[in-house]
Amino acid sequence: MKTAVHISPRIGVIGTAVFFALISTFSIYAEDAPKRPKTQIGDATFYAPHFQDHKTASGRIFDKNKAMAAHRTYPFGTVVRVTNLNNGRSVNVVIVDRGPYGKNRRAGVIIDVSPSAAERLGMLKRGKAKVRLEVLAWGNGERFKEVPKVVDEAKNSDHGQPRIR
Repeated sequence: MKTAVHISPRIGVIGTAVFFALISTFSIYAEDAPKRPKTQIGDATFYAPHFQDHKTASGRIFDKNKAMAAHRTYPFGTVVRVTNLNNGRSVNVVIVDRGPYGKNRRAGVIIDVSPSAAERLGMLKRGKAKVRLEVLAWGNGERFKEVPKVVDEAKNSDHGQPRIR
């Protein structure tokens, strides 16, 4: 069964009853996936600044100011509540990438979050925090495909500029 999850700058809605705040704006479709664990406990790190504006594994462009994250197995589009177990702060993120890999994987890190999500969790100074992940809605795992803008060859008679449809 698929559920529409709309994520807006202030409030997103899952079904009709659950509200949460995120900073990104897009829609995803989630579905139940009982074979994966709904909660995990492990460490979290955050993306380095040089990943800004790079394409993620899901096809989305990474934005450090949006609530995005990387997880090795959760489907793309999965909405996860990440709670810092040291201070109780939490943030909801959307899985848009694969990872963590390299030395972080060997050290027990289960999720990489965007810098804005890390700031909300209060983990920017330490760089790593013990967290609990709770799946709020499962993503469908589909890659994001940008729809190209079509420029109309006819000039707009008012401004002499091409019109974008």
